[in-house]
This record gives sequence, structure tokens and C-alpha cells, in this order.
Amino acid sequence: MLKPGLKEKRVFRVTDQHSARFLGSGDVSVLSTPSMITFMEETCRRMVEGFLEEGDTTVGTKVDVSHLKPAPVGADVEVIAELIEVDGRRLKFRVEAFWGEEKIGEGYHERFIVNKEKFLSRVRKLKN
Repeated sequence: MLKPGLKEKRVFRVTDQHSARFLGSGDVSVLSTPSMITFMEETCRRMVEGFLEEGDTTVGTKVDVSHLKPAPVGADVEVIAELIEVDGRRLKFRVEAFWGEEKIGEGYHERFIVNKEKFLSRVRKLKN
């Protein structure tokens, strides 16, 4: 059962593919904001996947994150996520990212529980 208070920590190595220069979101070789958000979303997704019913998954629906400080390529970034609200199928998380002792990002992320097949079926119908 998903309940507020669940926590997850994951560590990600910043590679060239995560840099602002590589993604085009900037022209420096530091952790890009889109990559930091990806790390946060992945941490939240993995936290809850073992609690879902068979055939269900979660999709990201909202991100409200501040990127506070840079982290260089080669850095290990720790992401800490906490489930703070469960409202039916809507899940809200507090997320933080650290490079060593420095907090480099913080904010909130929401995900929604969906049945994967029904979700993909709706996507296919939109495509036609």
C-alpha cells in the first residue's frame, strides 16, 4: 500500500550525455537541468513500482524543481525522494539532489498511476 513517508535514495554518475552542452540546454559541460529532473523522476518511479498492481505503471505529470548549483561531468549525484501525498492515483513527491554535501536541486514531482495497456491504447488512438 502506497503511503506518505516512503523514501528512496539513488546515486547517478553525471556523464557527457547528461551535460547541458550535450543536450543543448546550455553550452557548458555540467549536469543539465533536464537530466537532473530525469534523475528525480526515475527515483520516484522506482520507489513506487513494487507497490503497483500488475499491469500498472506511473507517468510523470508535473515538475516544480529549482536547479540550485552546478555539478560537473564525472560527479556522483544523490537523489532523495519522499512520497508526501497519495490522492487516489495521483502521487506527490518531495525531491532533492546533492553533489557531496551541496544541495544542487530541490522541488516537487507528481506522478499518476495508469494501466499501461489502456494508457498506450489511448495514445495510439490519438496518433490516428
